[in-house]
Formats: sequence, structure tokens, C-alpha cells
Amino acid sequence: MKLIKSIVRPNKVDEVKDALAKLNISGMTVTEVRGHGKQKGHTAIYRGKEYNVSLLPKMEIEIVVPDAIADDAIKAIVGAARTGEIGDGRVFVLPVLESYRIRTGEKES
Repeated sequence: MKLIKSIVRPNKVDEVKDALAKLNISGMTVTEVRGHGKQKGHTAIYRGKEYNVSLLPKMEIEIVVPDAIADDAIKAIVGAARTGEIGDGRVFVLPVLESYRIRTGEKES
């Protein structure tokens, strides 16, 4: 199994969710996060004073999928989240050794 963590623009979450649903991937965790990569933030003006916004709002989507469909899931995320501009986000892939269903105690590996 693979844990796929993707950091995407907030307005792309629904598109990513829909792209994953087409692969019958429904379980996911979505978290509001803040950060920056190459984008490095931007300047804004508030009450006439300019200030630097260095941590930008993003969304983190986490899914766990079988190894067999990990590549398809990654392609779906990248395709749905891409705008071609700096700040589109990143996808990280980590191995998952095992998981447990809390309700039943059932182990998956």
C-alpha cells in the first residue's frame, strides 16, 4: 500500500476528489495547511500598509491506495490539480506497511 500526500490549491480540491472518484477511490483526509515552496508568498496591502504574506493557504489531501493503483491515483491528482503556474503543489508517496480498522481491529497489509 502507498500513502499519497498531495498539497494543492484550495480551489482544486473538488476536481482532485472527482478525479479520484473515477478510480473508485473514496476514502481521503483533507486538511487546511499553510506553506510555500518556490512561490515564496506575495505582498499585500492592508489599511494602506504593505506587508509580506510568506505562508500561503493550501490543502493537503491524503489517501492510502493499493500499490497496483498508486500510479493511476498520482496521475489523476496531478492532472486535476495542475494549472501550469507556480504554486500548483506537490505529491509525496510513502510506503504503508500495515493499517488497522479501529472499529473491528482488522489488519490490512
